[in-house]
Amino acid sequence: MKLNELLLAQIEREARGTRESLERVPEGKSDWKPHAKSMPFGRLAVLIARMPSWAAMIVDGDELNLAGTPPPETTHTSKELVEIHEQSLAAARKSLSNANDEHLMKPWRLLMGDKVLDERPRYQFIADTIAHLAHHRGQLTVYLRLNDQPVPGIYGASADSGW
Repeated sequence: MKLNELLLAQIEREARGTRESLERVPEGKSDWKPHAKSMPFGRLAVLIARMPSWAAMIVDGDELNLAGTPPPETTHTSKELVEIHEQSLAAARKSLSNANDEHLMKPWRLLMGDKVLDERPRYQFIADTIAHLAHHRGQLTVYLRLNDQPVPGIYGASADSGW
C-alpha cells in the first residue's frame, strides 16, 4: 500500500467520529472551559475542525513557522464547525491523493522564528497530526459530557450511542 493511501484511509476512519463530535458542540459555550489552564470550547472545536487540512499544508509546503501566527479563531454553531471540517477534509484528500511516496518521505519542518522545533519526513508529521486530532477530539468529548451533550461512539459504543 502506498503511503498516501494509508494516510487517507486513516483520515477517513477518523472523519465520522470527528464530524459527530462537532455536530454536538452547543451554541453559546465558545468561552467555556473546564479549568483555567484548559482551551476554551470554541477554540478547541475550531482546532479540531481544521486539523485535517494540516495534511495539505504538510504535503504542499516545506515548513510552518509558528512565529507571528494569528490567534486561533472561534465559531459559534455546530453547522459552521461541520462545514469547516468538510472543507478541511477536502483539502487533505486533494493533496494526499496527488502525493507520492517519494514526496511524503521528504523532510518537512516546524519552526518558531529561526529555531527548528522539529524536522522529519512529511508522512510522519501527517501520521502524528491524525493522532493529535484524536487526542484533541478526546478532550472535546469530555467538554461535551461536562455540558450535558451526548457523546458519540468513536471507536465503539459510548454511554449515549449504544452499539
